[in-house]
Amino acid sequence: MRLVSELLDTAFNAESIAVVGASNSPAASGYYYMRYFLEYGYPGRIYPVNPRYEEVLGIKAYPSVKDIPEKVDYVICCIPAQGVPELLYDCAEKGVKIMHLFTARMRETGSEEVMELEEKIARLAKELNIRFLGPNCMGIYYPKRKIAFGFDFPLEPGKLGMLSQSGGLATIFTRIAAQRGLRFSKVISYGNATDISEADLFEYLLRDEETEVIAAYIEGTTSGRKLYEVLKKVTSVKPVIILKAGRTKAGARAASSHTASISGSTNIWEVGIREAGAIEVKTIDEMLDILTAFYFLGPVSGKRVGVFGGSGGQSVISADEWGEEGFELTPLPSKIQNYIRQNIPPMWWKWLINPVDISILPIDDFSSLKNFKNFIKMMMESPDFDLIAYNVTTCSPLPLELETANLSQCTNIVLDALEGETKPVVAIVDSGYLGIEDLEDQRWRFLAGEKSHLIGAGIPVYPSMCRAAKAIRKLIDYYQSPGNILKVGGKFL
Repeated sequence: MRLVSELLDTAFNAESIAVVGASNSPAASGYYYMRYFLEYGYPGRIYPVNPRYEEVLGIKAYPSVKDIPEKVDYVICCIPAQGVPELLYDCAEKGVKIMHLFTARMRETGSEEVMELEEKIARLAKELNIRFLGPNCMGIYYPKRKIAFGFDFPLEPGKLGMLSQSGGLATIFTRIAAQRGLRFSKVISYGNATDISEADLFEYLLRDEETEVIAAYIEGTTSGRKLYEVLKKVTSVKPVIILKAGRTKAGARAASSHTASISGSTNIWEVGIREAGAIEVKTIDEMLDILTAFYFLGPVSGKRVGVFGGSGGQSVISADEWGEEGFELTPLPSKIQNYIRQNIPPMWWKWLINPVDISILPIDDFSSLKNFKNFIKMMMESPDFDLIAYNVTTCSPLPLELETANLSQCTNIVLDALEGETKPVVAIVDSGYLGIEDLEDQRWRFLAGEKSHLIGAGIPVYPSMCRAAKAIRKLIDYYQSPGNILKVGGKFL
């Protein structure tokens, strides 16, 4: 039998895909998979399979997989569970080796009848030498080949790989991660894991050269020892961030009814994840924050942070938030202090601390702009700082149009000053909690634009100093732990 990794490669790089249960009805899942391929521009051949249709969305349909005249690399199954055994025989006759069972309502229902059917499907697939993802899952998202399982996914490939037991969470996370500038190499929704398991998928992403950082959402496993051993191998090469769900009794019950997962002892999971070298998170926000740090920043060499931007009060709060996560807010070195004294009188005294409150600095003339840029470059070049944090805020008493113009100018100066620099930089843009009535407000549209501008320049953006500090501390702790300190981008230096 071919290795799972080889068969997954076949699925991701399929030249031909059959959608079994393809439909012209918008109420059918087979309709949406067809639309995904057409709207994203999948470059291979698509074969709708449904005996009730001659065409699906303008493409010739076939009564069964075995009626397709050409080779089929990958099959997506959107038919009820009772029809899967017959489909397996058709796929075996056609030479198909890898499938995705979107088909659900199986052992997660708790029904003995469908549990037996799922076991039968697993045995039959093994006899016929066919491997499958699922059942009860969304399948694969591979932007490089325009394969997706949801609408509005980014088509630009990235270096983040994800495996998720939940298809819904994978869909949501892909969309919100895109807003933070994260792009994916591959995403795999695997559902009940009746055949291909999370351990198999971790091993696949370990070998995948397009994946440098791995995220995982796991509800439970039936092969804990295998998963632990594989995780140890993966984390020796690539960072792995895991959101383990089903930690409480209520969560475990929900996991069982969702993907029929055995959640297991929370303590055992926590110890296993930690000893395997992965990072465990408790929430989607925490996962997103830590992945943002790993995605944009290389190993940060230490915890000496230089902070600038914002107001006086925000500077005080940010000092506490960084300090509480173990960071040192190093005083400005004498070289920078002397520059401030010589070039920014008479208020240099307000600038001689870290965090640096720039709210009192007028940047409406050429000399001020030049001094501000030089100041940023000196912070970037100083060996006294391991990390720089830029606080973007709207807190001045100026009219909105002047305030946003000043902030926009600040950001442009900062990005100009960072050109060619390699020191890690993080930006803070607090856009609050928006209601629908706020979406057209100039202030919030401006901040959204600032976030996009910074992310486009390769700078990670966080909604608060606190969240940035917590995430970057995890990043530093990871690279400073034994065996990880020399890892960069999935490779040893």
